[in-house]
Amino acid sequence: MKEVYVGIDIGSVSTNVVVMDKDLNMVFDYYARNNGQPLNSVKLGLKELKSRFQNELVVKGIGTTGSGRQLIGAMIGADVIKNEITAHAAATIHYVPDVNTIFEIGGQDSKIIIIKDQVVVDFAMNTVCAAGTGSFLDHQSERLKVPIEQFGELALTAEKNVRIAGRCTVFAESDMIAKQQFGFSKAEIINGLCEALVRNYINNLGRGKNLKPPFVFQGGVAANIGIKAAFEREVGHEVIIPKYFNVMGAIGVAILAKENVEESGEPSNFKGFDVADIDYKPSSFDCNGCSNLCEVIKVEMNGKIVAALGDRCGKWTNMCSAQPQRKQKKEA
Repeated sequence: MKEVYVGIDIGSVSTNVVVMDKDLNMVFDYYARNNGQPLNSVKLGLKELKSRFQNELVVKGIGTTGSGRQLIGAMIGADVIKNEITAHAAATIHYVPDVNTIFEIGGQDSKIIIIKDQVVVDFAMNTVCAAGTGSFLDHQSERLKVPIEQFGELALTAEKNVRIAGRCTVFAESDMIAKQQFGFSKAEIINGLCEALVRNYINNLGRGKNLKPPFVFQGGVAANIGIKAAFEREVGHEVIIPKYFNVMGAIGVAILAKENVEESGEPSNFKGFDVADIDYKPSSFDCNGCSNLCEVIKVEMNGKIVAALGDRCGKWTNMCSAQPQRKQKKEA
């Protein structure tokens, strides 16, 4: 039986599940689109993990991060529940100990993290404007009829530079249409889109920040070599892409779960892989218990609330029938 640590990153677009051994070597990694059903996506990831390894693994610690971290964490019995900044920083520092600047771009949001002496000293997140995220490229990919997987390689073949307005997706699309009418090639327009995304990212998230190398680029968009090249032109330095660039949040929270369990010396709260086979029913309601009028998200199993979040006072959270064995370490 192999002792392992599990990290789950539940984002707005994808769910990532990783399993690492006691020496933090990768044992299993899973990346899947949520398709609007993050709960089901997590269950599918756990089912695949269970079917592949059967009874070969002993989970010593488990953690969650991402936008759905609180809900999924309560359901599976997470030992740590951490925000994305903390999780991404932990993973990057593990692979690139002297990192100073982290560029992270996902499907629906992006973030920049400034590190000094392996400690987060500044960060910024973009969760509103799509122009600095992967969805920006996805949308233009559909319009240009070029698979997003081919964007990066095609961008590198551009013979001329063309500037695309990148302040928002509406301006970008209008400008892109105009450049097509002027006769610029798809490769040149795609290269211009890559540069527009990076320019928007640096102007919005990097403004006023001391961006120093080593630079590390991660998140799903790091698969696009055209974006990597655009970043390198913008910062005038090599940009490192980690081997597991698309699951760094999950890796980071697995590392933090390992540290937490080793520090406490107590057994994991993990409820077991059978949680993937349980039929959970999520719903929401407005609590009228006080003037806060909180919207409470709850998950029921066999008529009992097994997870709840959103209540500021903790009334519904504390009423969950499945309490953890010990107090979780939550947000950093």
